[in-house]
Amino acid sequence: MSRIYPHSGRVMCAQFSSFMGIPFSWFLLRIIPPSVSSYSTFAVTLFIMGLTISWCATATNGPMFAEVVPSKHRTMIYAFDRAFEGSFSSFAAPIVGILAEKMYGYDAKSVDPILGSAREALALSKGLFSMMAVPFGLCCLFYTPLYWTFKQDRDNARLAAAKETEMI
Repeated sequence: MSRIYPHSGRVMCAQFSSFMGIPFSWFLLRIIPPSVSSYSTFAVTLFIMGLTISWCATATNGPMFAEVVPSKHRTMIYAFDRAFEGSFSSFAAPIVGILAEKMYGYDAKSVDPILGSAREALALSKGLFSMMAVPFGLCCLFYTPLYWTFKQDRDNARLAAAKETEMI
């Protein structure tokens, strides 16, 4: 994609990947019937979802960092990216629980430990979908400014690297 669109291909790839998390999450959590007979539908959906929503780090962030970040700072930036992403994801599980309880009516006391509870499962499903759709949407949105800034950043990084090479 970056060969065809050198200034925006990676950004398009990341936006497609992050956007696809929304319909797949919706289909997975709200459309597929929660029954054992839906196993194959769940499996196929999860497989295709895994193939399409995992491109941001490998197809976009890593290669773009390699083009923009000076080589002496690259390891630090990669580590910061992983830490930043991991720290935000650690808030997801508690927020799913809070949303399920406060907004969608989850009540842990009404769950039968043997039979379960369809009402509580639906509340958890809604909370989980909220905490998947909103971050996927924000991720897609946050890549947008790169359409205007990436080319200039890459050119500046190349110029700085060339000047550094001349000085040595």
